[in-house]
Amino acid sequence: MDLSGKVAVVTGAGRGLGRAYAEALAAAGAAVVVNDVDPEVAAQVASAIADGGGKAVAAPGAVGGSEVAQRLVDTAVKEFGRLDVLVTNAGILRDRVLWKMSDEEFDAVVEVHLRGTFTCARAAAVRMREQGEGGRLILISSPAGQRGNFGQTNYAAAKAGIVAMARTWALELARSNITVNAVVPVAATEMTKTIPAFAPTLEEAERTGGPLPEWLRKDEGLGTVEDVAGLIVYLASDSSAAVTGQAVGIGGDKLALWSHPAEKAVAYADGGWSADAIAASWDSTVGAEPETYGIPAPKGA
Repeated sequence: MDLSGKVAVVTGAGRGLGRAYAEALAAAGAAVVVNDVDPEVAAQVASAIADGGGKAVAAPGAVGGSEVAQRLVDTAVKEFGRLDVLVTNAGILRDRVLWKMSDEEFDAVVEVHLRGTFTCARAAAVRMREQGEGGRLILISSPAGQRGNFGQTNYAAAKAGIVAMARTWALELARSNITVNAVVPVAATEMTKTIPAFAPTLEEAERTGGPLPEWLRKDEGLGTVEDVAGLIVYLASDSSAAVTGQAVGIGGDKLALWSHPAEKAVAYADGGWSADAIAASWDSTVGAEPETYGIPAPKGA
């Protein structure tokens, strides 16, 4: 997959998945603007890419507001002459159950994930449309946004909103040949290491340097951060020109297409539905097979 001549911005690229995305894009030939809230780690990643023969420049800053978003786009244009790819990966966690979550904890997560994705994508779309040569917006979501997850009101809401924005922007940017897709990654990161069902296995693999077990890589679709990066490179490439408006999951040995929300069951009543009529028919009509919710417990632990 050759991305030579393309320029990408990756937010939250100082560690974990974001760093894997930046390094994979650079390895495929793209010039990369490495963003992170920590200037030191952003510089380290950019230097590592350059030392490996790639092209990269650090552009630190906390995503969320329009100023940082515009600065990232301007940096790409100033350093490399254009912008072709945006990967919105930056994020934070402030986990808390509903009745204990503060306004500040809710707002902080929404600011970085949801608003940061919006402001960066808007700035990138303006530049890509000016260039008139298409482009790629790759928005990072999460299984929590697709299924919900205990203690993650703020995170799940933001990640669900990101997928909704991908579908909306795919419509709006189609005439400009800018594709927009959401990626739903699962990987061994500092966050997944806190999940009790995964922690012992991940810690053992890290201690020994051995591979993750098959049940984890296949059944749970959980592998290394590098396992996710191939999808980012594909979606950044010319090969994915016909792929847009999709939510694509990847992790370990698993690649998946997430379904869009759709009416699962429908019932009709002449003259409309009263509360009593709904109660009388619910279990035998639309409520006969209710949807599940939450991320399923691991099968093979």
